[in-house]
Amino acid sequence: MKLFPALFRRKYMPPGHIHRGKRRIVQEVKPEDLRQLKDRFEIEEKNMFFLRHSFLSPEQSHGHARALGKNEQNYLKTVRKDRPFYENVSIESRLAHLRVNESWD
Repeated sequence: MKLFPALFRRKYMPPGHIHRGKRRIVQEVKPEDLRQLKDRFEIEEKNMFFLRHSFLSPEQSHGHARALGKNEQNYLKTVRKDRPFYENVSIESRLAHLRVNESWD
C-alpha cells in the first residue's frame, strides 16, 4: 500500500482553499450537467407560458368558486374553528404566579 502519495498529494494541489480564489479547482462541465440545465430551462419556460396564457379567461372564471362549493367549505371551516374565549381574565390573574413571595414589602 502506498501511503506517501495519498498523504502528500497536497504538493499537486492548488495553494489555499481548493474551491475559492484564482487558483481553485474547477470541475469540468459534463453533458449530464448541460442536459439538466436544459431541462430546468424548459420547465421554467412552460411555467412562464402557462402564467402568460391562463387556462380560463376572466369571464369563464367568474363564479367557478360557487360551482365548486368553495364558499360552503370556507364557511364550515370557520364555524369549526370557533374557539371558546375566557370571560373573566385580568392581568392580575395572568401574572399571579409572579407574586410568590412579597417579603420585601
